[in-house]
Amino acid sequence: MLQFFRNFFKSKLGVVITLVFLALIALAFASSDVANTGTFGGVSGGDRVAVVGDSKISTSELSMNVSNAVEQVRQRDPRVTVQSFIARGGIDEVLDQMLRRAAIAEFARQSGLRAGDRLIDSEILQIPAFRGPDGAFDQNAFLAAIRQRGLTEAAVRDDLAMGLLARQAVTPVAANAQLPQKLAQRYAALLLEERSGEIALLPTALYAPEGAPTDAQLKAFYQSHESDFIRPERRVIRYVTFGEEALARPVEPTEAQVAARFNRDKAQYAAKETRTFTQLVVPNEADARAIAAQAQGGKSLEAAAKEKGLATTTLGPVSQAELTTSASTAVAQAAFSAAKGAIAAPARGGLGWYVLRVDAVNKQPARALADVRGEIRDTLAAEQRRQAVDDLTVRIESELEDGRSLADVAKELKLNPVVSKPLTADGRVYGSGEPAPEQLGPVLNTAFEMDEGEPQLATLGNDSFIIFEASDITPSAVAPLAEIKDDVTLAWRRSQGNIAAKQAADRVMKRVAAGASLAQAMSEEKKRTPPPERISMTRRELTQQGQVPAPLALFFSMASGTVKKLEGRAEGGWYLVKLDKVEPGTVKQDDPIIATTASQLGNVTGDEYAEQFMAAVQAQIGSERNQAAIDAVRAQLVGNAN
Repeated sequence: MLQFFRNFFKSKLGVVITLVFLALIALAFASSDVANTGTFGGVSGGDRVAVVGDSKISTSELSMNVSNAVEQVRQRDPRVTVQSFIARGGIDEVLDQMLRRAAIAEFARQSGLRAGDRLIDSEILQIPAFRGPDGAFDQNAFLAAIRQRGLTEAAVRDDLAMGLLARQAVTPVAANAQLPQKLAQRYAALLLEERSGEIALLPTALYAPEGAPTDAQLKAFYQSHESDFIRPERRVIRYVTFGEEALARPVEPTEAQVAARFNRDKAQYAAKETRTFTQLVVPNEADARAIAAQAQGGKSLEAAAKEKGLATTTLGPVSQAELTTSASTAVAQAAFSAAKGAIAAPARGGLGWYVLRVDAVNKQPARALADVRGEIRDTLAAEQRRQAVDDLTVRIESELEDGRSLADVAKELKLNPVVSKPLTADGRVYGSGEPAPEQLGPVLNTAFEMDEGEPQLATLGNDSFIIFEASDITPSAVAPLAEIKDDVTLAWRRSQGNIAAKQAADRVMKRVAAGASLAQAMSEEKKRTPPPERISMTRRELTQQGQVPAPLALFFSMASGTVKKLEGRAEGGWYLVKLDKVEPGTVKQDDPIIATTASQLGNVTGDEYAEQFMAAVQAQIGSERNQAAIDAVRAQLVGNAN
């Protein structure tokens, strides 16, 4: 059910709010290429794409939501473009979600529901984009983030309020939905239902024309299927990588610096003594002294402790200062006064009375400057190299922001820029599919968002850095027919073959309706079609397959004694599905499968309740679309993509 709500609560600013109180406004900040251009206020057709009750949806809100939706789809498929998204009906789907969400929020307001300032504040506090370095909410970070994307605090708060209202209205409808016992028993019986029949395929390839299309046919097909021939955006990336080796001269600490560091850390080089103990902690002084006396008299501390129902532990190696912190000053003084192998005088600590046996004494003599000069020099050199590299990268980053070119920086660093092959956003070389250079992996997303010729610096990890820029950008566009004539011809053949296969499927169905078996009807096609496959399966066996093939899904949704056709994926052909017999399943009232079914279908029932509720609300509130404005937004988005 959560996925249902994640898909539904898409806000006009890109906020996603779910039943577990998540708000991810950062999604909106990744989508500023279209939404923040400021051009939609005066788009032809008016500045409102729809009115829902008393609420108005502007052209800029629709464009922002479409941009956000494209970015989300790109997370799964980086090759998706605004053009291809819109060509497949994406803008209508986004608008439908916006209308429904606005209707629910309007209904909630009319019903007396409220989203107060404190509730909105609590949502804002949970948004990661508004947190400072310490992980807590930062007002400056909040204001900077929304201003960066051209938003106002009022707009963000209004948007969150709408999402909260919608959640308050819908959640009670769908929460804790339960399927009636009788209905659960019927659905459980369906799992045991057995179906038998046949499935056949009429492959597109068997019916595809062998000859080439005429120029007119090819051109007409190309023009009507342009969205199928969109090439992804390609970018050539120029870059250099560097680390400590780029420093102009080696970093060598001076003697004065070495001496200063030695004096600063003098305590670290002073004489040290650590000890390892066998430790026993008892609750009172009398028992502690009795056990100590036994151990001093020749009995092992472990045996003396065991007689009292106690057990010893090993402690250390620790210094006197560390033992003082963990136990007490008295315990530490007694422990470090005793000789090796001796039992220290019992002393009181934080946990009780301590009885300690000195098992080992490790004395480290003091070290002079001469003894640690090399160690300190190496430490200082490493620190100074890191600082020098940090200073270098800060300077370079500042200079890049001021307009310095990658070529100039590369020349200073005595490096030759590497030029990649044309790359696509999914990290592959265009045309060959080979992966992009490994160094570009961490910065590829940024490289596909930056403007051409504006280099940036980034950290690669392990004290290495990269300076990169997009040097040659080829926008996503429909490929010219002359360049893809062979591909278009193959697509035309496949399309024509698919049309012919569908006509063949209709002929086969007529023959079956006239009394022929599916195999006989197929054989009259005078094509070497694959023979029909016999199917005998229960619904439970079907669910165990994981992702159910479309023909089998149809097989389990049609009536007995019928034949249906179904188009295969990617114009691969047409399936003929014939259901001969259905054997109903039976379930006893005490069968555990009923409870399992009721639990599983409870979520589905809740989704259905919510869907019906929202549809009724939307019908009650009412909405009106401005098709001219919608078309104008569509044209503007596609124009910006070009």
